[in-house]
Amino acid sequence: MRLRALLDTDALGLRLLGGEDELDRTVRGVMTTDLRDPSRYLSGGELVLTGLAWRRDADDSEPFVRILASAGVAALAAGEAELGDVPEDLVQACARHRLPLFAVNESVAFATITEHVVRQVSGERAGDLAAVVDRHRRLMTSGPTGGGPDVVLDLLGSDLDLRAWVLSPAGRAVAGSNTAGAELPPSVSTRLAAEHLAATRSGRRPPHRVTVNNTTYSLFPVRTGARGAAPAGRDVRETVLSDWLLAVEADAGDWPEERLDLLQGVTQLISVERDRRDAARTVRRRLAQEVLELVQTGAAPAEIAARLRVAAPVLLPGLGAAPHWQVVVARVEWAGLTDTAGAGGETVEGGRVAQSLLEEILVDPLSSGPEPSDRIAVAHTGDEAIALVPLPAVTGEEDGADQGLHADSLLEAVRAPLTAGLDNDGRLTIGVSAAVHSAEGLRGALEEARHARRVAAARQGVVCAAGHQELASHVLLLPFVPDDVRRAFTARLLDPLRSYDRKHRAELIPTLEAFLDCDGSWTRCASRLHLHVNTLRYRVGRIEQLTNRDLSRLEDKLDFFLALRMS
Repeated sequence: MRLRALLDTDALGLRLLGGEDELDRTVRGVMTTDLRDPSRYLSGGELVLTGLAWRRDADDSEPFVRILASAGVAALAAGEAELGDVPEDLVQACARHRLPLFAVNESVAFATITEHVVRQVSGERAGDLAAVVDRHRRLMTSGPTGGGPDVVLDLLGSDLDLRAWVLSPAGRAVAGSNTAGAELPPSVSTRLAAEHLAATRSGRRPPHRVTVNNTTYSLFPVRTGARGAAPAGRDVRETVLSDWLLAVEADAGDWPEERLDLLQGVTQLISVERDRRDAARTVRRRLAQEVLELVQTGAAPAEIAARLRVAAPVLLPGLGAAPHWQVVVARVEWAGLTDTAGAGGETVEGGRVAQSLLEEILVDPLSSGPEPSDRIAVAHTGDEAIALVPLPAVTGEEDGADQGLHADSLLEAVRAPLTAGLDNDGRLTIGVSAAVHSAEGLRGALEEARHARRVAAARQGVVCAAGHQELASHVLLLPFVPDDVRRAFTARLLDPLRSYDRKHRAELIPTLEAFLDCDGSWTRCASRLHLHVNTLRYRVGRIEQLTNRDLSRLEDKLDFFLALRMS
């Protein structure tokens, strides 16, 4: 509808104070606000209604009008009930920004104008879309953050009789309406997340409709980024494993376009909260990155300990004693991708995907308080994500090795949805270290978690995890061997073979690895390498000649085995 039509409607009692040349502007919606900066709730084309409660003096009018004009609103209507006549400074500010200004007589309620605009703009049932306007008003009066996603979901329940929940890609309930009996069972939320991820990977257009236990749910993606738009240039394999979803207990298949637009608007509001929480993790991510860089570059334990003392209050606020630490390593790998280059030139950043997944997976096992993810610091390097998990220091006779996260239970609740999200071309593998008590042990914990992840990677399945308990005793010792000793030991045994391979392309190193993996069995090793046994015997003989070792002796086999593991 046009602004001119509003002015011609006698029942609205609007009086034009400025902007006569702009009356052909189109009105696409209406919003009531008394916030000094309502820009986050504006999408353009609104008739903005205000009671002027935001105005304390004449200097407030110019910034308020500038914000509205920048957002592309159609017009401003100011009520006369609070201050009487509309202040001249507001009239002048609107004239400078070419924003049409109406005065609303104190005898006319904003609700009357709202209902009229809603009926004219959408043709939707007045009570239905009036709830949308009321939702915006209550959101804005709740403060700058709008009260989080719970407020939005409560309004959907009270105004539109829709029960709804916000879920993470791992199936964790992020928020839900407070109506009686609205709690979503974990088994259902996990199933909904799995169905949503599978539908998204298959390219189906949302909303996705799923029936669980004779109840139909409609699933809407909550995409990160400005106004909830899908980030340009990001592969679906990356976004599907990081974005939230909105689950509504209803069948959206027969909904009119207006109601679908309403739910789309809700997801945009929720995406603001998603982005806010993601930004709040920046400090923790940076702390983890700094600590891990010190660990991996061989910094002095005192320097690492100093950085951990900075991290501890952020991750465990109010902690009286120095915490213990646990390291979790994760990697996401995609079939057919050598690194991050996707088909068609997209970028699939495995490290970032693994980082996002670890932050979601580690929320529930550490749940305590309104935002348990504050206890998690996750960094990523290349295609690997590394979580630094603080644990309260053990006291008395408690065994620190048994505290903290355990790989066997870490993935129980999230295996199904993540398997659906990874589809048939991705794998997630996770390794968990034991708890360590000081900075000196952190490097060993990192190596231990990486070894455990390799154990998980050797298993069958899309989502696999392994813990420190599953490592062989010799593997537990390797991380604690000094770097110079490791280098000298591996160089003495393997450098002659590497040099020979570079010159002759003889593949002695792969042959040695296969021979040891087959427990010295000539037949099995030859079959694995697709070689004649005589060719295999020749290669093993060359290995023994170059290294002056005998692969029939247990001691020499063990030395080669350890050298390969430390290289």
